[in-house]
Amino acid sequence: MTIRFDGKVAIVTGAGGGLGRCHALELARRGAKVVINDLGGAVDGTGGNSAAAEAVVAEIKAAGGEAIANGASVADDAGVAHLVKQTMDKWGRIDILIANAGILRDKSFAKMELKDFDAVMAVHLMGTVKPAKALWQIMRDQQYGRIVVTTSSTGLYGNFGQTNYGAAKLSLVGFMNTLKLEGAKDNIKVNAICPVAATRMTENLMPPDMLAMLKPEYVTPAVVFLASEEAPTGCIISAAAGAFSSAQIVESHGVNLGHAATADDVAANWTRISDFTGAKHLNMGGEHSMHFLELVKEAPVKG
Repeated sequence: MTIRFDGKVAIVTGAGGGLGRCHALELARRGAKVVINDLGGAVDGTGGNSAAAEAVVAEIKAAGGEAIANGASVADDAGVAHLVKQTMDKWGRIDILIANAGILRDKSFAKMELKDFDAVMAVHLMGTVKPAKALWQIMRDQQYGRIVVTTSSTGLYGNFGQTNYGAAKLSLVGFMNTLKLEGAKDNIKVNAICPVAATRMTENLMPPDMLAMLKPEYVTPAVVFLASEEAPTGCIISAAAGAFSSAQIVESHGVNLGHAATADDVAANWTRISDFTGAKHLNMGGEHSMHFLELVKEAPVKG
């Protein structure tokens, strides 16, 4: 099977360089018409120009593909509205959103200013929500859509100095988990990529030999799969250097301590409560409620 995107239209945000550029080039190589969205700003989100986006458009056109550039900030309502309108005016449909745009403002929480938290949340979280919202009805009307959000190991597991980035990146998993449910009846699939790659955002965080192994194009196969007709939904794929894995939030079986349980009882049983042997992944909040209804049917543990 060869994955193709003939007749499909994709918007890739933050596509002027790094991961976004690689995603856009491969989608175009496989037949997609691609909108290269990039503000063209610095890593911290300041400044901006259209040169980077135009350069990627030129690459795609030189290879025989179709692409247009868009310089909107994904955190700006009017800019996002123009991004979607420009795409619809040009090609009349939107099949794929790769929400890749991001910035970094790393500092320990003690030293971080709230404006740095707000800025990172605005680009990563709302910069995914706003374009998804702007094209959601289009995908519903088409009865087809693929959305790929970009999470991070910092969101899934934590990383010193990145409370703002971690909060934003895990929030996208929560966004995905509900959007997959709401999109299911309209054939809209929503997934997340968790990349490890050498980009402007990571070049100062890793040694040169590691950066050489972690080319951004090595992440792109997972993104292309998640954007395809054959994609699953509600999944997180981690990707780096040609290696791929899938991440999930899971819940332990737990222990029924009875209605009279005290904090001391929880402490005494913590080892059993936090035993992840046989842990399960739940697909929606209702399954979590059912899990607890089943748990309370079990005989309470004494002592």
